[in-house]
Amino acid sequence: MAEPGAAELRQQIARLADGWRTRQVDGVTVSSTPRPTAPLGGVAEPVVALVAQGAKRAVLGNQVFDYAAGQFLVVTLDLPLTSSITVASAAEPFLGLSMPLDPAIIAELLIEADLPAQAAPPGPALSVSDATAELIDAVVRLLRLAGTPHDQRILSPAVKREIHWRLLTGPQSGLVRQVGVAGSRIALVGRAIAWIRAHYDEPVRVDDLAAKVGLSVSSLNRHFRAATAMSPLQYQKQIRLQQARLRLLANPADVAGTGHAVGYTSASQFSREYRRLFGAPPGRDAAQLQNAGRTPD
Repeated sequence: MAEPGAAELRQQIARLADGWRTRQVDGVTVSSTPRPTAPLGGVAEPVVALVAQGAKRAVLGNQVFDYAAGQFLVVTLDLPLTSSITVASAAEPFLGLSMPLDPAIIAELLIEADLPAQAAPPGPALSVSDATAELIDAVVRLLRLAGTPHDQRILSPAVKREIHWRLLTGPQSGLVRQVGVAGSRIALVGRAIAWIRAHYDEPVRVDDLAAKVGLSVSSLNRHFRAATAMSPLQYQKQIRLQQARLRLLANPADVAGTGHAVGYTSASQFSREYRRLFGAPPGRDAAQLQNAGRTPD
């Protein structure tokens, strides 16, 4: 990562994280971790995640996305990702941050700048790129404001808007622009995802889902798989199992009740699919997470 912006980026994240922890400041999540972490699953909402030191990995299905110091990950849909910190030590801890993407800001910028429409890039709705000096500079200025609350209240919205602009005009512009376009592939799949997440514990008919978002079944399946690397039903399964894991952390013994609560009618199917995704049966996996003092991302 280029100096001197990179050096201050590391300093600001370390200052705000204030030890080995993850902390949210003005809607931005900053993290400092002294060791690699085990892969943990969760649903990543539209976000930009920037690494200042160390390295991280995100896995979507069978696709792996590694990003290290000076690189950022953009996610433009709610995607079930398995994430882990891969490079970190006490001497050089992992330092990173993430900020949600705001579709309204992106749409405003597209209109104001009269940016031309772009076709959705091939591949899923996430990608890794090198951070530009302009993006790093804007992020550093946003983090500086956390030390001056009076300035932060007035200036932070403008700097966040600038960060969105840097993303819109940077190496992942084609992907980010899709977030602000109502009829884009990303927006249409996002509507389907929102419905699945709100009704994850109910049976889903792809025909009905396609009608809700105004697509044919074949178009929905094609767009959905292109954006998420899975079918709508596979996506629902991932969401069900992620929700089950969160429930089991509170009550590891109630495996059958948890499976039923997230929509499974067969306890054996629930246990089998849970083990396939997380590598251990439901009760054992939850107990291991509790003993390690960890929670899913």
